Amino acid sequence: MNGPERAPGYTPNAAYSQDDWDEVCDNPELTEAELAGLQPGGTGLPSFLATAMLKRGGRPRSPSKRVPVSLRIDPDVLSAFKETGPGWQTRMNEALAEAAKKLRAA
Repeated sequence: MNGPERAPGYTPNAAYSQDDWDEVCDNPELTEAELAGLQPGGTGLPSFLATAMLKRGGRPRSPSKRVPVSLRIDPDVLSAFKETGPGWQTRMNEALAEAAKKLRAA
């Protein structure tokens, strides 16, 4: 083993030893030439794979940011929207947006 005698944070114990880890490790030690040739992630990969690695998961960003508010509404109104299942907050926002259009038109 070329590096440190033991892996950082390794604590010998009765379950396994450093020799046990060395015995099952099938990764060859990197040569100086290989270490010098390493490149940051994404470099040298096919473009579709590099792009996929850089993408974050989750929902796409909305073009307009929503504003968090604290709002007191009647319990029956809230339960009616919640009973419609997942996405009730989006549907509530759509209902309010429609009401806002009508207010502006009046």
